[in-house]
Amino acid sequence: MLRTPTGGAGSGTATAGDRLVSIGTVLSQLRDEFPEVTISKIRFLEAEGLVEPRRTASGYRKFSPQDVERLARILRMQRDHYLPLKVIREHLDALERGEPIKLPAPGAGVTCSTVPGSRTRRTRRPSRGSAGPN
Repeated sequence: MLRTPTGGAGSGTATAGDRLVSIGTVLSQLRDEFPEVTISKIRFLEAEGLVEPRRTASGYRKFSPQDVERLARILRMQRDHYLPLKVIREHLDALERGEPIKLPAPGAGVTCSTVPGSRTRRTRRPSRGSAGPN
């Protein structure tokens, strides 16, 4: 009996007829558009439940073309719209239900801690040679 290891396998084990790829191949496919993506990042997104690759009988992750596209969509939402994972999950769930989603304009989610025209308050650090109060 084949068992699916825990950790987001979702739809079960991979079979020989599937066009599935390893996590290393996924990384290679995503690196052109997302040069800073890592295997750890892909595993993290899986742990957060945003992607559910299949698993082989020995537990290796195998990603479908749909999984790879979903990862690319997640990474774009993070990069272009600065969305947190919770919001990304909500958008992906809405897309799966066939609902339209509206993303903020690229960069619109960025906030700055200072208001244009205001002064930035800086604190001074004591210099290395100065003695502090006793």
